[in-house]
Amino acid sequence: MDLGSYLAKPDKTIAEHNEDLQRCLKVLINNGYLKDQDLIEIIREACKYHDYGKANKRFQERVKSEGKIKFDEEKEITHNVLSLYFIDKGKYEEKDYLKILFAVAHHHNYCNVVGTIKDKRELIKELLEGFETFKFTSKALKKANELAEEKDVILIKGVLNRCDYCASAGCEIEYKNDFLKENMDSLLKGWQEKNSKAKWNEMQEFCDKNSDKNIIVIGQTGLGKTEAGLKWIGNNKGFFVLPLRTAINAMYGRIRENIVKENVENRLAILHSESVNYVINQYRDIEDIIEYNNKGKRLSMPLTITTMDQLFDFVYKYNGYEMKLALYSYSKIVIDEIQMYGPDLLAYLIYGIKKIIEMGGKVAILTATLPPFIRSYLGEEFEYKEFINDNIKRHNLKVINSEISSEDIIEKFNENLESGNKANKILVICNTIKKAQSMYDEIVKRVDSKYVDVFHSKFTRADRSGKEREIIEDGKTDVQKDKIWVSTSIVEASLDIDFDYIYTELQDLNSLFQRLGRCNRKGVKSVEEANCFVYTKIDENLIKRGEFGFIDGKIFDLSLQAIKGVNGLLTESEKIKLLKENFTVENIAGSEFENKYREVYNGLKNLPVHESDKKEIKLREIDSIDVIPKVIYDENEEDIENILNELKKEKNSLRKIELVDKLYRYVVNIQKYNYRKCFNVKELEISEYRKINVIDCNYDKKVGFSIKTEDKESFVIW
Repeated sequence: MDLGSYLAKPDKTIAEHNEDLQRCLKVLINNGYLKDQDLIEIIREACKYHDYGKANKRFQERVKSEGKIKFDEEKEITHNVLSLYFIDKGKYEEKDYLKILFAVAHHHNYCNVVGTIKDKRELIKELLEGFETFKFTSKALKKANELAEEKDVILIKGVLNRCDYCASAGCEIEYKNDFLKENMDSLLKGWQEKNSKAKWNEMQEFCDKNSDKNIIVIGQTGLGKTEAGLKWIGNNKGFFVLPLRTAINAMYGRIRENIVKENVENRLAILHSESVNYVINQYRDIEDIIEYNNKGKRLSMPLTITTMDQLFDFVYKYNGYEMKLALYSYSKIVIDEIQMYGPDLLAYLIYGIKKIIEMGGKVAILTATLPPFIRSYLGEEFEYKEFINDNIKRHNLKVINSEISSEDIIEKFNENLESGNKANKILVICNTIKKAQSMYDEIVKRVDSKYVDVFHSKFTRADRSGKEREIIEDGKTDVQKDKIWVSTSIVEASLDIDFDYIYTELQDLNSLFQRLGRCNRKGVKSVEEANCFVYTKIDENLIKRGEFGFIDGKIFDLSLQAIKGVNGLLTESEKIKLLKENFTVENIAGSEFENKYREVYNGLKNLPVHESDKKEIKLREIDSIDVIPKVIYDENEEDIENILNELKKEKNSLRKIELVDKLYRYVVNIQKYNYRKCFNVKELEISEYRKINVIDCNYDKKVGFSIKTEDKESFVIW
């Protein structure tokens, strides 16, 4: 068949489109991402035949018409079905033939292929009349479908999907990583210019030497896990996965400014739900921000800093999931602070990690702490190493069997103030926003408010950004200040801050150790007296039937038993020991955490291929909603309405993003159950499909959002 005589698209023949796919495939081969020659040849054949079915007369009528003619299922068969009849079974080994069949049949999710072949034989025959075709039955496709989860089949279909997508979009399928090793060497040389003795530490050297392995590295705060992860990635396609957007933004900025300084547009991507807004606000030097963001979404950049949600939705095995798994088969993925995830997200992550390793990809787990039960979930595929320096003394603990006390905090602050002690930065971490707000209120009754501030997630974006900048500035190691910051778990892993004292409620042991990392972070301050105060009693309102609204009751009890015997210096190795002794597989057995983990993991394992709808997949159950407090709307009504009016007229995509970002300065993200307790004052229309409600609630720039009548404890922990 002369493929040059038939159109695949209004401006491109089937032959031209196929050539574009082969060029994309060549990029993957030249980059060293595909090496198995037999597999490459099968992929070539799948790419070759995938659109043959478009030669049928009905498709050609539609693609050539000046007006848009819709697909009519009574008169036409989707091209992925018709293409199967052009594949000559006699040219291939039977299993290779079945692999090509599967890839071509399912490269689009247009119909029930087996059912179509059975039910529409006469229409298929009519549409294929005049073409040289080959005998084909639904029985052959059923046999092909049985191979769906084999590694080679996933790779063939995944690469076909990716080549087809990029060829159709006219975009680059991959940008080669040929710079990272050299850039890491340049980073070290820069350090050595300031300190001739500077060198990679033992942990970073381990990651470099074991870059061909899956690794688990335990490294305390300050050892340079980011650099270790980058050395492990080397000149390979790499992803850094972090749990929080603020942490992603910080890492992207650090890598961009210190390591990947040139040609950023083709080397380094940031990808999360608000990444384009972040780039617009922070890095206007990028010429085409929309295209830059699209490269990140296509996962075509050599190095990407992102969230788990963006990478791991493939665990639902929707039609097209193979595209991501094929990509990860030649990638190296660093997972940062894996212990931060709840049981459901952890199940998604670990199931995904195991599939990636099966496909040939590499995974590195870099974390400050790792409970033994999570290590057991990960399995035996990893080289494990701990890097602990007990010569650095950071934390002197005092464990107190009572609820967190504003009296204690005020007493310590005033004592330091009166004595002229320059070390007087105090960080207070509460388990809920409501507790943080009430703690702030208690403290400012007896301490001048100029010395006290509160930081959590329930502020407008503008107020939260301002507070985040302030706490980071106050939290610099070399900044000496009289200050009390009251916060929540939001500071655990996302902010690089260093306080003199920490007062915290006990949550779980992992969370506690993350919190301690915000005190005497670099180990250069005195630890002769207690600098960390841990309160082990939780407000009775948070306890229901022996369970907590924000934490598994059994995990809390294990944490309590582990920490209550600690008094005085707590070394890094002792922290690891407490986790190993208390968070064993046996101790966690039967907990709500483990039961939920097993339920989700087994559900993924038994999920049939191609039965999930990609559009409906959400790894995180979104239980929150964006609103504008009435008091904020009233104060800024003119600006808000001007933005909305401009949005209605604006056609430029980038300008629209900028306007929405400007509007979101006034937005607070709150839990849906709190939203249901508030009265809707007004609905603001951003677009046809996107609206924001103005609600009647309390909002104060000092303490943030709260509902007007509140009779239940808020379980929001951020």
